[in-house]
Amino acid sequence: MPPPTDVVKIAIQMVGAIPQLIELHQTKPLASVLKDVCDAWSLPNAERYALQYADGRQTYITETNRREIKNGSILRLTTSPGQEAEQLYSKIQSNNLDVKADSLKKLASLSQDITFAQEFINRNGLKQIFSIVEEGKDTGEILAHTLKAFMELMEHDFVSWETLSSAFIKKVVSYANTSAVDASIQQLSLSILENMVPTSRHLFDLVKKEVTLDHLLTHLQVTSTQLQLKAMALLTALLLAATNTERRCHPRGCWFLSVPTLPSLAGGRHTGHCKGKRVPGQSGVWGWRTSHSLFPSQDMMEYLREKNIRQFIHKNIIHGAEPPGDEMAHHLYVLQAAGLGLCEPRMRACMDPCSQEQREQLQALRLAAFEADGEIPGGGPGPGPGPERRRSLCAQQFRKLGFTNNTNPEEDLRRAPPGLLALDCMVYFSRHSPNAYSRFVLENSRREDRHECPFARSSIQLTLILCELLRLGEPYSETAQDFYPMFFGQDHFFEELFCICIQLVNKTWKEMRATQEDFDKVLQVVREQISRTLSLKPTSLELFKSRVNTLSYSEILRLRQTERLHQEETLPVPVLELRERLKPELLELVCQQRLQHLCQGTLFRKISTRRRQDKLWYCRLSPNHKVLHYGDMEEGMSAPPIESLPEKIPVADMKMLLVGKECLHPKEKSSGKQNKDVLELTFSIVYDVEEYCLHFIAPTRYEFCLWTDGLNVLLGREMRSERAQSDLDVLLSMELKLQLLDLENISIPDAPPPVPKPPSNLDFWVQSSPLGAFPGTAQPCCCTAAPPPATSSPCPTPLLPPPSPRGAVGHRGSSCASVPHSGAINTGGELGTVSVQRFGEGVRMTRGQKVSEAGKTGVVLQHWEHPGSLLAAGWNLGTGASAWNHHCAWGRP
Repeated sequence: MPPPTDVVKIAIQMVGAIPQLIELHQTKPLASVLKDVCDAWSLPNAERYALQYADGRQTYITETNRREIKNGSILRLTTSPGQEAEQLYSKIQSNNLDVKADSLKKLASLSQDITFAQEFINRNGLKQIFSIVEEGKDTGEILAHTLKAFMELMEHDFVSWETLSSAFIKKVVSYANTSAVDASIQQLSLSILENMVPTSRHLFDLVKKEVTLDHLLTHLQVTSTQLQLKAMALLTALLLAATNTERRCHPRGCWFLSVPTLPSLAGGRHTGHCKGKRVPGQSGVWGWRTSHSLFPSQDMMEYLREKNIRQFIHKNIIHGAEPPGDEMAHHLYVLQAAGLGLCEPRMRACMDPCSQEQREQLQALRLAAFEADGEIPGGGPGPGPGPERRRSLCAQQFRKLGFTNNTNPEEDLRRAPPGLLALDCMVYFSRHSPNAYSRFVLENSRREDRHECPFARSSIQLTLILCELLRLGEPYSETAQDFYPMFFGQDHFFEELFCICIQLVNKTWKEMRATQEDFDKVLQVVREQISRTLSLKPTSLELFKSRVNTLSYSEILRLRQTERLHQEETLPVPVLELRERLKPELLELVCQQRLQHLCQGTLFRKISTRRRQDKLWYCRLSPNHKVLHYGDMEEGMSAPPIESLPEKIPVADMKMLLVGKECLHPKEKSSGKQNKDVLELTFSIVYDVEEYCLHFIAPTRYEFCLWTDGLNVLLGREMRSERAQSDLDVLLSMELKLQLLDLENISIPDAPPPVPKPPSNLDFWVQSSPLGAFPGTAQPCCCTAAPPPATSSPCPTPLLPPPSPRGAVGHRGSSCASVPHSGAINTGGELGTVSVQRFGEGVRMTRGQKVSEAGKTGVVLQHWEHPGSLLAAGWNLGTGASAWNHHCAWGRP
């Protein structure tokens, strides 16, 4: 018999007494339990005692939490919370310092219990604690225990933080700002201020006014990790409590900088109210006009450079003696999110066509790129070009910069995100890395149009990628700990990171030998390069730059292949077997897609001796996949019909396919060297007994892969392009997910489950019974004939379920349909037999239908689908006195 759930066996201790082992009935009042315990020890006045846990936090047992007591718990009989609160309230006022210190220490410990805290607060105990702090006579251990007790009492939210006096707050602030007191007092003071900030606007303003950045930075330089942690907690509390206006009105997230208390800026002047306008500073640095600052924003920026909080964090916390713990990591995440969040307004803002400042920034980009190259309209001696010529040259230069709309480049920046943040990053790159900027633009402007890497388009897309990877604009998380150490080592982190990554785009573009059609693919590779490097958490931008540059395109391909193979190795054996079974079918699907693309045809280009590329020709495969048709074509024409292509090559005459360096047609006659621009896109077909060649230069790498795969299929060879493998992997992955959709979160064993032995007898049969006595389920007995009715009256009304609207149809999954029968249902001799096998294979019986068996005819009386998963049909064969009613029933095995 299981033990009762409302009875627990516990032990109760008391100093100087033998412990009691009792059974605590949870339905019995706690006052009665205490009286029984006190009576056992002959203690009077049981109401002055209480039970509390002997271990852990020593929580008092009340009617509210008594259900938390478990079997085997050890409790202790002690003074009741009310009596204890009364005694401590008196002792903390003692003139004996030792008694006072011990009482405050005990008060700090007991205040963690909500029952005791309520009793102490009801006796106006907080007023005595305020008095101890405000008087400032007690220091050292007494002050530390007092602040600790205050913290624990306020945690229970019985008293509002707004009731604190200014004298108390200023005293706590003084303890936080000075280094003359003990470190434990500084930590407690910082914790009190941290809890005070988010409770009300008044306390936030008061703490922000009294706490100086100098002293907080001092706390970040100490060796005590706990003091660093408390200082960081106060910074993040101030940051999160600030309004959006305050965050915008202070530079780089240091809005909590209390300017009126800064001694170096004592002679500042008022700048007016904040209107949300950005004021350009020097060297691309932006300041803010703010109503909360009494000093110019430029002075604030200079002071911030002098007292840079990021440098203190980077030096003393990230590179400290111990790595940051979980709580410190969360505070670093908050500061990072706040710093990056300052870029969000620019990310959300679109280009304003009426903004003269933004137009000047676009013109500055153009001038910085082409001024050194002497391509500025009107930059030479003599009269400059006319207005039309000037506009034409500007449009040409904006096109070289990579703007999609070269006549109105503002249109490219209308999308938000990334909005104006992309323009800011481009301007920052052109000003702080002018050599790299000019080299990027001019190097690409001298390539062929289809091979140049568009700077503006790449910058816009790269800015969007960085915003997504850095989670710019996402809601703040209360538990996140993901921060990047290099963020705290750089003032303009986002812009500097952009400068590194935009050069990475150009480097990867050249490694991939990309064209304009490969733009999205290149940016996908760049995104992977950045995300992989960010996951390594480099401690500086220099280290990030060195690591991201080692991730070349070939290295990314190698890592992808390794991860794919590792993923396949971790799949269960049955899934791998299923993958191999699906592979031929999906490979055939890829082959058919390649042949279909060849049937649609492609426009190819020719390269003459003078490198002119204006000659075009078209080639396509016949629908029956037997002949290649091709012929010359003018530019701008639509795809010609197959009948208009004069030349053709039978597929049966094709001998081999040459690819890349095996081809001879990309060679220049003057030097005999192969053109690297087209080498990767060339292939040739060798056909006929004379081994003639038909030469191709694919317009893109995509077309190259599809045509070489298709021609290999026609030749009966394996598809070898990377595109074929990629498409096959995608199809296999999708098909596997669809096939295993019902097995999600279910472990698949490596070996199949054992198959049970087949039954000894495979004869399945059903019951034949009178129409009015149809059984609820099929009975395992011999098929017998129903006795004929005694009279020749019409068939009685069947006592059967209502007919199914679908009719009675034989179920192929039934035993009658799946197992051959050697016998048949006996229907009464003279009426012949009805084949169970025939009926089970799908003979549809409907009401009123005429049937005939063994020379007898009749009409189906009723049909139905039995609710017990049994299908049945009834019919009448014969006439007159020999008219019997029969029905057959069978069930699923």
